[in-house]
Amino acid sequence: MMSYADLEREIDRGARPELLRGWVLDVLDDVAEGRRPLLAVRHPLGFTCLPVERTGPDGICVHAWPADPPPVRPTTSTMHSHSWDLLSHVLHGTVRNELIEVTEAPADPAWRIYEVHSRGDVDEMAATDRLVTAVTATVESHSAGDSYALRAGGFHTSEVDAGEPAVTVALGRTTPGVCDLSLGAVDGRSHRVRRDRCDAAETARMARDIARLVARG
Repeated sequence: MMSYADLEREIDRGARPELLRGWVLDVLDDVAEGRRPLLAVRHPLGFTCLPVERTGPDGICVHAWPADPPPVRPTTSTMHSHSWDLLSHVLHGTVRNELIEVTEAPADPAWRIYEVHSRGDVDEMAATDRLVTAVTATVESHSAGDSYALRAGGFHTSEVDAGEPAVTVALGRTTPGVCDLSLGAVDGRSHRVRRDRCDAAETARMARDIARLVARG
């Protein structure tokens, strides 16, 4: 079993992508065969998350965007920022990140910032007093074999093209004092969103489907 530090080192070096691929395939096989007791989560932003490990501030996940995802209808928007630094390696397909520049605009806002407080499978979307505008600053595309990093607090979207599945292994390290944020309607209110957690049988089926994609590269 590779640790967070092992995976981080391999992604940073970029010298042995086959090692990362082999490790993820072993993890997916363990999930499919019930040797690793975790349940997949359908994220509101359209991908499936397999939460592989969480140790203190560090987390390891496998993220998969299906070829035919359900329509993404977030209660705020797809523009968000993490409370953790993300380091991700693409194992299949292409992931497109739009980096968003957010500017305070109390007089003529386009968006309100919402704080996201996750408790189990429930996200508390807390409307703040911060009113902003947002524009796309950079668009980056990352294909199988590529790695990318997203800093804590940086607004972005992450998407795939319709009909084109993608899989990544994602490392997240929590940054103290930073909150998960999302951009939403100016006139919106605080509310709750429940994430859809799959059962063991569905998780096993997903793990097998994801493994087939990873094996193809």
